[in-house]
Amino acid sequence: MRHGLAAMVSLVLAVALAGCGDDDEAADGPATLSYAVWDVNQVPVMEELAAAFTKDHPDITVKVQMTPWADYWTKLRAAVSGGEAPDVFWMNGPNFQLYADNKVIAPLDERIKDAKLDLGVYPKALVDLYTFEGKVYGLPKDFDTVGVWYNKELFTAAGVPFPKDGWTWADFKSAAAKLTDPAKGVYGIGAGVGSAQEYYYNTIYQAGGQVISPDGKKSGFDQPASIEGLRFWTDLIKAKQSPDIKTMTDTQPIQLFEAGKLAMYWGGSWNVTEFGKNDYTKTRVDAGPLPMGVKKASIIHGVANVVSAKTKYKNQSWEFVKFLGSQPAAEILGKKGPIPAYNGTQAAWKQANAAFNGQVFLDAVSYAVPYPVSRNTAAWNEAETKHLTRAYNGEVDIETAAKALAAEMNDLLAKE
Repeated sequence: MRHGLAAMVSLVLAVALAGCGDDDEAADGPATLSYAVWDVNQVPVMEELAAAFTKDHPDITVKVQMTPWADYWTKLRAAVSGGEAPDVFWMNGPNFQLYADNKVIAPLDERIKDAKLDLGVYPKALVDLYTFEGKVYGLPKDFDTVGVWYNKELFTAAGVPFPKDGWTWADFKSAAAKLTDPAKGVYGIGAGVGSAQEYYYNTIYQAGGQVISPDGKKSGFDQPASIEGLRFWTDLIKAKQSPDIKTMTDTQPIQLFEAGKLAMYWGGSWNVTEFGKNDYTKTRVDAGPLPMGVKKASIIHGVANVVSAKTKYKNQSWEFVKFLGSQPAAEILGKKGPIPAYNGTQAAWKQANAAFNGQVFLDAVSYAVPYPVSRNTAAWNEAETKHLTRAYNGEVDIETAAKALAAEMNDLLAKE
């Protein structure tokens, strides 16, 4: 599934979490652990994993707590500030540094070292994503990358070759032009401004730019290459090969794609579930690789399992997280959930979703770019939407919007 931003501000969270330490004594013996997740579709496989863990650890029971994405971070923040945080919970990239910096989650380095775990079994980009100030705080659970979902019927009717490895921005733009049919209300693509992970983050890195500097202290939006990555999308809107912002606000691009009104949709590996269940898309669409600019790039993201710094069951919680990060757990996850992060266990996921070309998303790992984050990602994500919307709807040119965004983002980063 998509892992977007949470609506929280670091200052508010820092105040709410004041006093959250990790100096409580750990309780040994039998334990019932709470495990917080946000995807209802994954509850069955999470409960299966919990049962498998308890089978090998009969004195530890795990209760899966599902909270919908829309409420997950609000509920978690309240639970943490009230001293009732779940023992183990899902973490995403945009919120990770905030929780690590405020000592809400426990560093795992010593435990990883003592258990002699090899972090090389996970994509390096994910290990880096959940590393803060030199310490690892979470074991990767799954990952997702981005590709081009395309309507085979519309491509065939327009005589356009299906997306393939090595195709370029020029190839993509040529395809979008040929696939656009105003008389039928069909567009080549939907240039969604609210979909950074699926859309403009990818083209920024494909153009040789960056969203944020490697040290997390400076915006990259004002770099010439980054601006070209953004212009990729505004040009499509200007050419009317994408619906305008108002249309995509009223009807999300994914809905237009599922109605046959978009020939292409930049989406993630998580879309296999949605498109596999939809009567229109399940037989009409497939996945191809993203086109390349000056280089290949696909944003990679994934969930990590983390341990609450305040749990009284530190040892038991670690044992559960260690199990969740293991090869046996990954093999169970791959059959019924997202792509497991443990290298070499993705075949089950690919087989379970054989209706689509899932190999595209696995191949993308070799040129993947980590989801860009900082200590307070949410703040500048809001600035992204504000400034880029003005360019996408034609109020200002993309260079003006990008430079204004960079200036505001740099102010926000300086306050972190």
